Amino acid sequence: QVQLVESGGGWVQAGGSLRLSCTATGIIFRANTMTWYRQAPGNQRDLVAQITDSGRTNYADSVKGRFTISRDNAMNRVYLQMNSLKPEDTASYYCNARSGPLSRWGQGTQVTVSS
Repeated sequence: QVQLVESGGGWVQAGGSLRLSCTATGIIFRANTMTWYRQAPGNQRDLVAQITDSGRTNYADSVKGRFTISRDNAMNRVYLQMNSLKPEDTASYYCNARSGPLSRWGQGTQVTVSS
C-alpha cells in the first residue's frame, strides 16, 4: 500500500529552523521525483522544493538560500531543512512523490512561524 507520512512540523519563532521528513512506503522510492509543497489557508498549494530521481534540485524563489531538500533512498525518505524561517512560511507542508503519471501525496504537517 502506498503511503507518504510527513513529520517534523511545529511552532517556531521567526529566524528559527525546522527539519521536515517524509517517509514513503509502497513505491519504488528511488524512481520518484520528490517534492515539498505548502498551502496556507485560502491559498493554493505551491511548490517549495523538489529533488528528482537523479538528485537535481529546484526551489521556489521565496525559499532559496534558506531551505534545503535532500533524499535518502536507502531509507525511502526525503527531508526539507528549513532555516531562517519567516512568518510567511507558515503553512501546511505536503510531501509528493511522482513517477511518470503516478502522483502520491502525504497527509501534511503544519508549520507555524511566529514573529
